[in-house]
Amino acid sequence: MPVTYPNETAAYRSARDELLQQEIALRNQAERVAGLRRKLPAGGSLKEDFLFTTSVGEKKKLSALFSEGKDVLAVYSLMFKPEDKSPCPMCTSLLDGLTGQASHFGQKIDFAVVASASPEQLKNLCKERGWDNLNLLSAKGTGYQSAYHGETADGTQLPMMNIFTKTPSGITHFWGSESFFADTDGQPRHIDQLWPLWNMLDLTPGGRGTDWYPRLSY
Repeated sequence: MPVTYPNETAAYRSARDELLQQEIALRNQAERVAGLRRKLPAGGSLKEDFLFTTSVGEKKKLSALFSEGKDVLAVYSLMFKPEDKSPCPMCTSLLDGLTGQASHFGQKIDFAVVASASPEQLKNLCKERGWDNLNLLSAKGTGYQSAYHGETADGTQLPMMNIFTKTPSGITHFWGSESFFADTDGQPRHIDQLWPLWNMLDLTPGGRGTDWYPRLSY
């Protein structure tokens, strides 16, 4: 159905129609990429059944993060170390958006957030941000972060998303946001499709820009 808006010019309509074709092409490419992702063969088996600590001090293995009836687990590595006073604002912005959607995608998959910070730090963070729907776990003392690229050898924190799958033969790694490490133009945008903030700003005349980033408070 042809679309027009009040008082638009012919120049606007021509440019918008051209842009629409590019938007459709981009969407089609995204569908092709998603199809290739779904066809990935099984990845490597889980290195070990990492023993995390919940924000209330309970011990929980990675295998126990799969709830009954679900065979997919997404794990996001939050950039937050024990010596940090606060978490990464960028990671926090992403998780602020995901907490509202967690009850929805939680119908199909399990989701957890791990950080090197202590359980007490994560407990306080959940309370401050109102992250009632997020499962935050401390990876302190485990090798998870280094094994799955949430942390470098020198302790630098990285914002990785990893997907694991469970089958009768065990747990395997399915996908990780590896474009973070790829040779790009300096903008890996490896998890931007999950991030409401940037997707909204990209629709505006000024776009996301290069000199503004989210903060923990305003």
